[in-house]
Amino acid sequence: MTGVAIRDVKSDEDGMRLDRWFKTHYPALTFGRLQKLLRKGDVRVDGKRVKTNARLEGGQKVRVPPLGEFAIPEAGREKRVPKVDPKDEAFVQDLVIFKNEDVIAINKPHGLAVQGGTKTERHLDGMLDFLQFDAEERPRLVHRLDRDTSGVMLLARNRKSSTELGRGFKKHETRKVYWAVVVGVPEAESGTISLPLSKAGGHGNEKMIADEDAGKNAITEFEIIERAGMKFSLIALWPRTGRTHQLRVHMAAIGCPILGDGKYGGKEVQLGGVGEKVSRKVHLHAREIDLSGGMRIVAPLPEHMRTTFDLWGFDEAEASKIEVFANIH
Repeated sequence: MTGVAIRDVKSDEDGMRLDRWFKTHYPALTFGRLQKLLRKGDVRVDGKRVKTNARLEGGQKVRVPPLGEFAIPEAGREKRVPKVDPKDEAFVQDLVIFKNEDVIAINKPHGLAVQGGTKTERHLDGMLDFLQFDAEERPRLVHRLDRDTSGVMLLARNRKSSTELGRGFKKHETRKVYWAVVVGVPEAESGTISLPLSKAGGHGNEKMIADEDAGKNAITEFEIIERAGMKFSLIALWPRTGRTHQLRVHMAAIGCPILGDGKYGGKEVQLGGVGEKVSRKVHLHAREIDLSGGMRIVAPLPEHMRTTFDLWGFDEAEASKIEVFANIH
């Protein structure tokens, strides 16, 4: 790209941040370089100076200056070829619990990683081509779940939907409610856990710890749904923030670690002596997502939690009738 280019913002890019727009069309352009171009006024939208976080509207015109070595257009990128097993096509399509022209919702199983990493070759991100169906674009991840957490996950089927869903999560307009079977019973029927969190170690250490001094703000609402005596309880959780392992750390912090969560609850939450039918898997499930506009998507329980429900007399159908967090907005 040797001269100035004027590019139109497409209709499906409406609402996209300017920095994301450049990352999509010019992936080699660094954020620092973009900021410098914006400060100098070399990048403009409809002839006006803007900042990196400016939201674009369909039909606007973006002035793109000569980018030199950073000018690798979207068409010049190599097509990503995911490393997947064809057998995963039926597997991942069977996870779909809702689909319309903008959104796909899946019920992610325990143990499936959302994205790849060290020693993680099989993951949801690598299977997304199998969920394209009749859409023009490959679906996009808009939020995450831990490998050990099951439940509802949303995928955007187009760029506009991705922007809108992402905005809903960021502005907390989207409510995510989790169910957790925990060891013990909280002292209060309901409450708020406000406890800052930070990483326990250096790079690559994913374990989180409570850190009042240097941790990032983390807030969780909780409400008891059912009890099994005073030893176990079924808890509804609403994370107001989205920190790594937030629910797991918060429940352990109030003395009610999640069943099966050895990372934060120690050996006592494995319940190896209670009986072989009690699974050692983490009993944390993203039960529902409530979107603005009244759409509510519910994910059925995984098999290991269903078994525990049966053993301890928890009733999924009855628990579903309980309106949790009704007085919290």
